[in-house]
Parts: sequence; structure tokens; C-alpha cells
Amino acid sequence: MRQAGRSLPEYREIRASVPMLESCRRPELVTEITLQPVRRHGVDAAILFSDIVVPVAAAGVDLDIVPGTGPVVAEPIRTAADVERIRPITRDDVWYVDEAVRQLVTELGDTPLIGFAGAPFTLASYLVEGGPSRTHAKTKALMYGEPELWHALCGRLAEVTIGFLRVQIEAGVSAVQLFDSWAGALSEADYRRYVLPHSTAVLSGLAHAGVPRIHFGVGTGELLGAMGEAGADVVGVDWRTPLDVATRRIGPDKAVQGNLDPAVLLAPWPVVEAEVRRILDQGRAAPGHVFNLGHGVLPETDPDVLTRVVALVHELSSRRADQG
Repeated sequence: MRQAGRSLPEYREIRASVPMLESCRRPELVTEITLQPVRRHGVDAAILFSDIVVPVAAAGVDLDIVPGTGPVVAEPIRTAADVERIRPITRDDVWYVDEAVRQLVTELGDTPLIGFAGAPFTLASYLVEGGPSRTHAKTKALMYGEPELWHALCGRLAEVTIGFLRVQIEAGVSAVQLFDSWAGALSEADYRRYVLPHSTAVLSGLAHAGVPRIHFGVGTGELLGAMGEAGADVVGVDWRTPLDVATRRIGPDKAVQGNLDPAVLLAPWPVVEAEVRRILDQGRAAPGHVFNLGHGVLPETDPDVLTRVVALVHELSSRRADQG
């Protein structure tokens, strides 16, 4: 997951005096932070260091990422005029991402780079709530009470997201991932009515871009069937749903990504090893499986445990490949 750096002392050192948004806008810093987990753990791909609100800020929204809180929006979205102020973005608006990706592609050589962006629903939730929320009450009130305004907002955010991902693709990323962190707050019926059309717009808008598309949400076990319809090639699964169960819900034509519980990494090694083996076994039910955590790395994780997990996955995967 893209938060892998948070457990590394070298990450904490380099970020010690640099605010989050600024760190995302400095290509040399983005490059270094992205490379740190690759150097440390020997993973199969790098994930671009950025934040899901970077393109929204570039689109004209006044926001900041407050330590210990997350994204905070100065003037939350309430009206159609607020939506109109969110403008489409171009490469020039996020030139630092373009430059960082190009640097990384050169530095990484044969190691793929995964780009990412936030999905319209999760971005909309931040913009309507004014920051993180446990209940998403204001978001749902707008969604239910003013559906036209809601769809206008999500439609505009889909355009911004497509633009942001296209910049990354044109700069050289090998795959892209769409994060819908808060979609699990919805029922399947509401997801299909208020969210699926906009996630589909993003993923279908990149259908001919020539790179695999990954779609991931948190707490989305009951939504996996609908998420599988959005158009991604790979569906990410958090730790709550076994991968063989997820595959039955998503459908047999989609690869899956996941799904070790990040907290398991704090357990004794025999527990970690057993969980890794279980997940690899369950992932065989899908036509393809990208081993990953079921959400971000906890900051208190021992980096050496992550390195051992990567080595174990490589060993077991290689053994299975040899066995046919």
C-alpha cells in the first residue's frame, strides 16, 4: 500500500520539517520517498507518493492536510456555485507529479510504478464534510436531499480525477489505482445510485490508456459485486473479506488485490507467516492475485517484518510457479 513509507525511519526523517502537501509538490522528495520502500523491502512495484487531495487542491479548492487530522477544506461545498469553482486540471496544474513520475520511471528501471487517485465519492466526502468524518452525515444529507447537486459535484470530480490519472499515465506509470476509502459507509443500493456511475466514468475514461486499472475501497465487502462492475481490471479487497469469497462476489474475470490485515504485522512471526500462507491459498480462487495489505501500513510496524513478508511471498509464489 502507498503508506508503506510511514513505518520507515528514513521516511520520518525526510518528512520531519516538510508539510504533507508541500512534500507532494516537490519532485525530488516525491521520488526519494517513493523509492524508499522499494529499496528497503524489494517489492515488485513502487507506488507513487502523493495524496488523494492533491488534484483537488490543483483544481482550485482551498485545503490543507493537517497533521493528526487529515485534509481540511476552508469552504466546504454547499451550492452549485461551489461546484463550478472546481475547474478541470491539466499537466501544468500538477507539473510536479509529471516530473516526479518521469524521474521515477528512470530510477526504477524494470520495476513498475503504480499511480493513483481518489475516487469521486471519497473526494466529495472530504469537500462536503470539510474534513474527515466518521458518519459522513453531511455527505449523505447532500446526496439524498439534493441529488442533482450531488451528481454535478461527483461528475466534476470524475473529470478532475481522469485528468490527474492521465498526467501520470502519459508520464509513464505502469498501472493506476482508484482509491474509494469511504465507500464502505454506503449500502449497495446507494452505492449503485450515487457512486457507481462516477467511478465507472473514471475507469472507463481510461479504458484505452493501455495500463491496468485497480479499484480499491475500505469496508466494501458488501459492495464488491458492484465495484466489480465499475470497469477495473483488478479489485482491491480489505482484510474483512476472504479473497475466495471476494472472488465469488466480484466475478471470475477479475484479478484481486490484498488482503493481509495491517495489524497482523504486529503479531509474532509464526502468526504473520500463517496469515500470509492463508491469503495466498485463498487468492488462488481468482484468475490473478496481487498480494498486498488490506489497507495502509501502520506507522508502528517493524520494517523488518515487512521485508520478511515480501521475501516469504516471493518464495511461496516462486515455488507454486515451479509446480505449475
